[in-house]
Amino acid sequence: MASTDTTAKDPGDLAGLEAGLDALETVHSGRRPLRQTLTEKVLPPVVAVALVLAVWQALVSFEIVDDPTKLPAPGAVWDVVRQAWLEGELLGYIWTSVSRGLLGFFFALLIGTPLGLLVARVKFVRAAIGPILSGLQSLPSVAWVPPAVIWLGLNNQMMYAVILLGAVPSIANGLVSGVDQVPPLFLRAGRTLGATGIRGTWHIVLPAALPGYVAGLKQGWAFSWRSLMAAEIIASFPDLGVGLGQLLENGRNASDMAMVFEAILLILTVGIAIDLLVFSPLERWVLRSRGLLVKG
Repeated sequence: MASTDTTAKDPGDLAGLEAGLDALETVHSGRRPLRQTLTEKVLPPVVAVALVLAVWQALVSFEIVDDPTKLPAPGAVWDVVRQAWLEGELLGYIWTSVSRGLLGFFFALLIGTPLGLLVARVKFVRAAIGPILSGLQSLPSVAWVPPAVIWLGLNNQMMYAVILLGAVPSIANGLVSGVDQVPPLFLRAGRTLGATGIRGTWHIVLPAALPGYVAGLKQGWAFSWRSLMAAEIIASFPDLGVGLGQLLENGRNASDMAMVFEAILLILTVGIAIDLLVFSPLERWVLRSRGLLVKG
């Protein structure tokens, strides 16, 4: 008669199981080789940029677009950028916009974070203003420029108001989404240990909601940058200085496509740089700290 005893285990099988569990729990802290990093992280975007430049140059060289007032050559755009650098104006354009964008985003962070917690934790507040936040998030930022100019005039306060109206809903909704995804077990365990009220929010809710919150911050910065560019393009005034949006508008007024492309490339470069230097490392840290980062 065949034995039905399932309690006896082969020692070799148990050893293999323990080794597998140990491997799952092992944190691989070794750094990637430089060559692998260059191949996987640096080379692909460099190739993509090179292909774009090659296609751009081909359109001009083969006269597929033969009007330089519509599509200047990459060299012409580079000459404009180089001239602005030599004249000491390039960094001024960038700093004017980046300083406004970062300061406006900081204010949006101070407002959006407590607002998001309030909406996420208080049912009446969520029912009252939750749909409004979602509606504001879908509203184009450029729509806020005319009323902001009428209310505040042509000044930096108007710029910050447009940034706030564009970024706060994204930050708040990101935090609400993160709080909604906190496992109820975490909240019950926190209450059992006495972490209620503000202590529970600080020690349990916010750490658990961090992935969604970081995603909201990333989207909030994107809205901040877009809102600022819309405000600088529409509400131009000499006392405000020349930011990247104003540079773009100046190029349009002068029918100077090289200047227009210069502004577009600078706006794109700043947006990518902020994402790569600030939000991508923050996002990777949050995911890695939770064991959610998949390494290739």
